[in-house]
Amino acid sequence: MNNESKTFLKKFLEQCAPSGFEEPAQRVWIDRTKKYADKITRDVMGNAIAILNPKSEFKVMLAGHCDEIGFIITHINDDGFIYIEALGGIDRTTLPGSEVWIRTNKGFVKGVIGKKAIHLEESSERGKVSKIKDVYIDIGAKNKKDALKQVEVGDTVTFKPNYLELGNDLISSKACDDRAGAFIVSEVIKILSTKRKQLKVGVYGTSTVQEETGLRGATTGAFGVNPQVGFAIDVTFSSDTPGSSKTELGNVKLGEGIAIHPCPCNNVKLYNTVKAVAKKKKIKYQVQASGYPGGTDAAAIQLTRAGVATMLMSVPNRYMHTQVETVSLKDIEACAKLIAETILTLTPNSNFIPKA
Repeated sequence: MNNESKTFLKKFLEQCAPSGFEEPAQRVWIDRTKKYADKITRDVMGNAIAILNPKSEFKVMLAGHCDEIGFIITHINDDGFIYIEALGGIDRTTLPGSEVWIRTNKGFVKGVIGKKAIHLEESSERGKVSKIKDVYIDIGAKNKKDALKQVEVGDTVTFKPNYLELGNDLISSKACDDRAGAFIVSEVIKILSTKRKQLKVGVYGTSTVQEETGLRGATTGAFGVNPQVGFAIDVTFSSDTPGSSKTELGNVKLGEGIAIHPCPCNNVKLYNTVKAVAKKKKIKYQVQASGYPGGTDAAAIQLTRAGVATMLMSVPNRYMHTQVETVSLKDIEACAKLIAETILTLTPNSNFIPKA
């Protein structure tokens, strides 16, 4: 991955932008992607859409969500401790001892998530996973009045920003799910901007919002774009760590290519097209089958209006919904290249109605 792309990815991953409050991440995404698009549009939900070849009636939508899991402040007690509610699916086992950043109108306030020390717990309490309603954030406030000088109910909370480069082109961050996907959308726009003469369809690269709270941005975004083809780019569970089940997840490893999915949310003809392009261009991919549509933006896009020929592309990910989600830069690059090369094969006459 070149320096420009990696610098953008690092900055993008480090933003604090939970579901419903994505503007910091969207600003970074727009600032970079607008250099390569014909134009950028926004919608009322907060989706950012980078468009190439806007006059084409045949539209291809790309979707990667920029929101991350997080929290929102619901209560501050008399002693100045802060209570929260989840924005998205939180792995509660990771909460105690976490460093968090609270976003306020004046900037960030830093805190830690605390719990009763293990030495003070009853034997019946030890080993139990803390409920979110029972943990609290400590910002060092003397009391409620002191806390309210810094934060207020409704402020959002995310884990401390992080970006760590590991061996063999692996990176770790709190927000790989799914800024890796939104990054890929931007990369596809970048790649295709250099191949405009070959591009025969309109491309609507979308950094979607509120995926973690119900695929909400993709639902409205796809309705507005009204595409014929949709690519949703997300992360998926890898099976290359101790305790993972290959019988349940398939044999999916970091660094071995993007994962594609025979599943109900993928159009059969589009799936076969992607595989054919990958083989022709020698782009590594892995197959991970699923028997249900899943909870990604692909499920929302597929059911838009009269239906969309949809394809889910997934970056293998370790430690899903924790502060140390880990992915491969090689897989990210492979995904961007495969989607771009597939789009270049499409024409206004492309037909993805399954054969009877």
